[in-house]
Amino acid sequence: MEKKKLAAAMAAVFAYIKTSEEAALIPGVPELVQELAVQPQQVQNNIWGISGRQTQMQANSMMQLRMFK
Repeated sequence: MEKKKLAAAMAAVFAYIKTSEEAALIPGVPELVQELAVQPQQVQNNIWGISGRQTQMQANSMMQLRMFK
């Protein structure tokens, strides 16, 4: 089973590398990628929303660890 997982991971890495190399050969794609990488995104921090999501994730984690009996 471990050999299958290793083979799948290696295939995924090689596919990613091949795709990025092919994208580099297409004219205009590297410039587009650089433009998208440079533009910062405006994100507003919602403290109450972050706190709520954090509490939900902590509760899910506690349920997975079977802390509630």
